[in-house]
Amino acid sequence: MALVAGAAACGGDDDGGAGGDGDKCGLKIAFFGALTGDAANLGINIKNGSKLAVEQYNEKNPDCKVELMEKDSQGDEKQAPGLARGLVGDAKLVGVVGPAFSGETEAAAPIFQEAGVPIVTPSATRPSLGTKGWAVFHRAVANDDSQGPAAAAYIKNVLKAQKVFVLDDQSAYGTGLADVVKSSLGSLVVDSDKVQRNVTKDFTPVITKLKTSGATAVFYGGYYQEAGLLIKQMRQQGSTAVLVGGDGVKDPGYVSTAGKENAEGTRMTCPCAPTTAAKGTFVTDYKAKWNQDAGTYSDVAYDVANIFLEGIKAGNTTKAKMQEYLKTVSYTGIANTYKFTDKGELDASLFIVWVFKVEGGEVVPDQAAPKL
Repeated sequence: MALVAGAAACGGDDDGGAGGDGDKCGLKIAFFGALTGDAANLGINIKNGSKLAVEQYNEKNPDCKVELMEKDSQGDEKQAPGLARGLVGDAKLVGVVGPAFSGETEAAAPIFQEAGVPIVTPSATRPSLGTKGWAVFHRAVANDDSQGPAAAAYIKNVLKAQKVFVLDDQSAYGTGLADVVKSSLGSLVVDSDKVQRNVTKDFTPVITKLKTSGATAVFYGGYYQEAGLLIKQMRQQGSTAVLVGGDGVKDPGYVSTAGKENAEGTRMTCPCAPTTAAKGTFVTDYKAKWNQDAGTYSDVAYDVANIFLEGIKAGNTTKAKMQEYLKTVSYTGIANTYKFTDKGELDASLFIVWVFKVEGGEVVPDQAAPKL
């Protein structure tokens, strides 16, 4: 009888293969983000957190497993729509961990919306993503309307900078975050400029402008690779200004690109807590699985994957049911508790923003972000 019951639980369904009532086996969730390219480290952090959650779930449910699909966007919004179309054609897909970056989220979300596939990004922070009317969109972290003012408050109240230079890489993420920081700092911003992600390698014109401005702090909206080149060239050209970046800079790849001496003292904000503060056995489990410490958003991605997995376990075995489940979910994970507003934003009472710094060649926690 047990065998018959098990076969029925994992049998066919009446929803075109999308998982009918009681069919919790063979369903899929997907990771969507960069696994190669200049922002791969951040994407791999997220994929690894998600994969750990799925593998642990499958170990507990060996006869009724869930599959994690992996889609490498290279962090490129031009590739995102094609990848999204490929995903939504899979009838077993019930949710997406991601997209990881703001630009690719903006490009791919309309496709997920049309197909009714719920997405929960653990890392895309551009505020406008929550204003598009995408019912399938959910964000598991605070957006840049919280991170930006926190960075500004740190620059103003902790660094005590009276002159600030603001720079961004013209990406959806970088520009959005830099604009919030600029508006929050007001008259303290003495000048600003733009570079181009994946293109700018020589920052001399920007550094000349920075030195002329007299700024003692620079805020950079963008990702770790260009930020590493920027600080390296700043130090080579005699600039001693403190570099402050957002969560896109918070990665060991920044230090390796910049060089330890050049990176020393850099600050980064993140709408995340230190991964070392994660509950349970996550820190040791992650290290044992991947032979490295959890990185930025690894813990949040682990939680997001588990939100989907708990949804499947509770019988939300279709895209439509998963979407309804996310509307009322209250999930306490290892990094945070998660509830979503009607716009898919994380409930404001659950926002977390921290400041990290480079010390001794390592990215370490500095303090919970202050407020303006």
